[in-house]
Amino acid sequence: MRRKDREVSNIEEIKNIIEKCKVCHLAMVDKGLPYVIPLNFGYKIEDNSLVLFFHSAREGRKIDILKENNAVCFEMAYEGKLVSYIENPCNSGYYFESVHGFGFVEFVEDTNEKCSALTLLMKHQTNQDFVFTEKQANGVCVFKVATSDFIGKRKPNPNVNA
Repeated sequence: MRRKDREVSNIEEIKNIIEKCKVCHLAMVDKGLPYVIPLNFGYKIEDNSLVLFFHSAREGRKIDILKENNAVCFEMAYEGKLVSYIENPCNSGYYFESVHGFGFVEFVEDTNEKCSALTLLMKHQTNQDFVFTEKQANGVCVFKVATSDFIGKRKPNPNVNA
């Protein structure tokens, strides 16, 4: 990271950023061209590794791409506020927190793991606990990215006390 002053490497701080984010942009490569999509997600952190869970239809462009090449890059951001300085617009900026990283997609086939992943996803999105049936879990595609190659980034607003 070029701006080390903006790096967030503490796992608890990264978790706090992730908690604020509801959409993760997943980037992949489709026949040599970039392809990125926004997805809702759930997650867990284990031993400083991040596991992101996604769900989708069982077929489509995204699934075709990931079966061909499972390497991905992901990014999620909690958008802050634009602070503009009329007297010197070059000092204006958008304050944010984000997490990004790299990994490989694994399709989840085990029904119990799919149910757990869907529960985590809904807990993150709604802050409510849901229980999924085998039929519900098997009606969707669930995939995950387990990685230790991720980092947070933050540009804090200097006008707000942290």
